[in-house]
Amino acid sequence: MSTHISERIDYAETLPHRQKLIILAGVLLGLLLSALDQTIVSTAMPAIIADLKGIEYVAWTTTAYLLASTTMIPIYGKLSDLYGRRIVLLSGITLFVLASMLCGTSQDIFQLIGYRVLQGLGAAALTSTAFAIPADLFSPADRPRYMGLIGAVFGLASILGPFLGGSLTDTLNWRWVFYVNLPVGIVAFLFIWRTMPTLASGVKAAIDWGGSVTLVLSVVPLLLALTLDKAFHPWDSALIIGLLVIAVVFGAVFLYIETQAESPIIKLSLFKDKIFSVTIVSSFLNGAAFFGAFLFLSLFLVNVAGVSATESGSSQIPLMLSFVVGSIVATQLVSKTGRYKPFILFGFAMMLIGFYSMTQLDVTSSTEDVVWRMLLLGIGLGPTIPLLNLAMQNAIPFAYMGTAVANRQFFQQLGQAVGAAVFGVILTTTLTTQITIQTAPIVNALPTEYRQQVQAFDLKEAAAGSSDGMSLQDTLLASVNTDFDNIATQLNAAVLQKDPTAVTALVANPALPAELKERIQSEQIDPATLPTILAGIEAGRAPAIANAVGLSNDIGQAIKQAFTNSITQIYRDAIWLVVISFLLVLFGLPEVPLRKTNRDAPVISE
Repeated sequence: MSTHISERIDYAETLPHRQKLIILAGVLLGLLLSALDQTIVSTAMPAIIADLKGIEYVAWTTTAYLLASTTMIPIYGKLSDLYGRRIVLLSGITLFVLASMLCGTSQDIFQLIGYRVLQGLGAAALTSTAFAIPADLFSPADRPRYMGLIGAVFGLASILGPFLGGSLTDTLNWRWVFYVNLPVGIVAFLFIWRTMPTLASGVKAAIDWGGSVTLVLSVVPLLLALTLDKAFHPWDSALIIGLLVIAVVFGAVFLYIETQAESPIIKLSLFKDKIFSVTIVSSFLNGAAFFGAFLFLSLFLVNVAGVSATESGSSQIPLMLSFVVGSIVATQLVSKTGRYKPFILFGFAMMLIGFYSMTQLDVTSSTEDVVWRMLLLGIGLGPTIPLLNLAMQNAIPFAYMGTAVANRQFFQQLGQAVGAAVFGVILTTTLTTQITIQTAPIVNALPTEYRQQVQAFDLKEAAAGSSDGMSLQDTLLASVNTDFDNIATQLNAAVLQKDPTAVTALVANPALPAELKERIQSEQIDPATLPTILAGIEAGRAPAIANAVGLSNDIGQAIKQAFTNSITQIYRDAIWLVVISFLLVLFGLPEVPLRKTNRDAPVISE
């Protein structure tokens, strides 16, 4: 079956405005399902672990969702071009709601992981169509005023998710964070079912089965290699290397198949269009820079600013609020002026300022110092995502709109995964080095017994407590008290019972004066004077405790400095990704006037 483009209905002109708004409301409700799920589930995770156990597999509940949703986005985008957005969106909502119900019935962690895969498959359909449907409903000139609403949905989800997840878990149980998707999904389904036409692109072609299979076989190993915990699976391990090799091999096969396919999932000829290419690369870099940097922000808030995990999550709300404001304001300005490139450049410029300000954080920075910097980042990010999407939509023929929009979303999410992995390596490497550099002067100046105690402690955990719940200060204080208690016990045994083992231990103790050791060894201590000797030794307990507290504080401050240096290094590296994106848009993105109708769409040669 050869590719054929039939006459396409121009829904932007034929549908009543009220019906468009109702359709858009249904689409946004469907998108809210996907966006809300990301934030609401993480809040309930402690309760899920307590009920289902299997903490060693809990990361897979997120990884499985990410693998399924990212991999399927370009496939759903192509299917929506072939068969219409309506059927893909309705199928996605149905699958997502069904999977949510199944997640709520999970009896063990492995069932939950399997059902999260199904949720991810449904979410991919919601995400890929949500960005394409506004292009069906509105002309490029009218589209900006509505595209800002998509950013508002993600902002709303980031605020509602933690609150709703915590409330449902506390008042009912964790299963309701999944069941809550049912009423929202049903309402969205009914909106779409009753009001949305087919929204077909007019493309008639065979499904690219070879491309679909090889895309999955390439992307899944790549994402696994990037997301697996490198503490258990290092970059040079056989598993990670093997996954990367598989990803490269099937990636090459996929590209070859796409050059031969009648209707490819990723239409390589689209990359001949400069606007498409620039938006794809910029979206990838944008996703890597922002998501990678944002992912580690909580480490600074918890380990340096000293806030709780809950407070850390709340402190990041201003970022999403400013993102929503930046998105809505920018899209409204584009709608009035017809210009999008200046606002994209403004967004990247604000991101540069925001990232640079993040590099100036230090150990004395408060939550407020972080918040105003996040506001700058959000204001910058707000315009870039919807306007890059708008620029691409304005340049792509409608026959390939679903494919093109899904491709951009796919590369943005792929950039997020790559950014998280690369910045994770940077953090781990830099933090290890920085902890050694910052604590070495303190540790090297310690007496041998204290130095051994500190060196045996996992200093990466020292700021927040080690894996067994004991902080470095607790460990040192326990050691001091144990040492003094042991000395008292050994003195009693040596003087009153003539215990040779106790005598040997006391003589070997570097904390005791040489004169006292000689008297113990020569048995010259009168038992009647023992209480006085013990009182003298006990008098040293308080200064020793004070020294231990001071030492732990000094090391804690050094570790905070190590965290600060490591995290600000991530922001320095992220700046270069934003700089490249800025230059790409400045010199490589033509500003094509926004079309007044959807009929005068450009043509891309085969």
